Amino acid sequence: MEIALNRDQYLEMEKLGLGAFAPLTGFMTEDQFESVVNRMRLPDGQPFPLPVFLSLDADRAEAIRGLPRVALTYQGEPVGELVPESWFRRDRPRDAAKLFGTTDADHPGVAQFLSDGEVFVGGPVRLLKRARLDISDYELTPEQSRAEFARRGWTTVVGFQTRNVPHRAHEYLLRLGLEVTDGLFVQPLIGRKKAGDYTPAAIIAGYRTLIGGFLPPERVVLGVLSTSMRYAGPREAVFHAIIRRNYGCTHFIVGRDHAGVGSYYGKYEAHEMVARFDGELGITVLRLAGPFHCAICDGIVTERSCAHVDSHPDAISDLSGTRFRAMLLGGETPDAHFVRPAILKALADVPLFEKSE
Repeated sequence: MEIALNRDQYLEMEKLGLGAFAPLTGFMTEDQFESVVNRMRLPDGQPFPLPVFLSLDADRAEAIRGLPRVALTYQGEPVGELVPESWFRRDRPRDAAKLFGTTDADHPGVAQFLSDGEVFVGGPVRLLKRARLDISDYELTPEQSRAEFARRGWTTVVGFQTRNVPHRAHEYLLRLGLEVTDGLFVQPLIGRKKAGDYTPAAIIAGYRTLIGGFLPPERVVLGVLSTSMRYAGPREAVFHAIIRRNYGCTHFIVGRDHAGVGSYYGKYEAHEMVARFDGELGITVLRLAGPFHCAICDGIVTERSCAHVDSHPDAISDLSGTRFRAMLLGGETPDAHFVRPAILKALADVPLFEKSE
């Protein structure tokens, strides 16, 4: 008996098998799922904020009930095995309210969660073979990233999560990270995202240009992370920190509205969430304010370093991914204080935005 995985399911299984989601070693069982939703912890008490699951239609789930082992395939090729231990259903709106802070189906994370298969099947997985994907050349496994950090002699490494093309606010945060660690691991998330998000090609082109032309390349490693965006805001900030710990990072940057979407989460709600787990995540979280450009300061600053936020609001220019996307979609050319011209040039020959999820 086998289960044919779609791309999202395969990538989740792959990350489990590679240790990217450690201490988790399989799709969550009912006990694990319940504990994560309600406590943001696995049953043994270890922090884990979001469920990692396999959901199937009822017939497929029932067909593997009682089997000791099930083959997992992707695009017709065997890629892994599942030891099914748990079959369960959930009150999804109730869970969505806790995981995402809303049941609004316009929220892309909620919409995906509510539309997944009827029955959850949990149990340990074993990765037998990695599939060759369009982004494989740009991805490092946790074992490979740790080896690369060691080869470079780094003992402290700051991880940076992004799903956007880099602009000056991102660059500001990256430089702050480089000031306090030996090296920087830029790990853009390249997986299922909502329509209107940047394509993998655009993100990779932007960061290769930034690293190759404006940051010390010997102190930066670029490697993508192929997993889905959950758009779970504060909970996802904790999840991203755990993942970067597993890739060998000692520090992780959490900025403004981390992993947010629309206006569902507060500006620094993610800071508050990760602070609840201080000392438990095995990684130091750098809770950094959101940068902007101040015409009076004549540079990129934050509300922690600029005196003009309230007194001269007309001097403040927001630097956000949302605004950047809107400018590009509208055919505008952002000013140099917003994004480097070299990055705009690098984007000219690649598709910019996802057309569908």
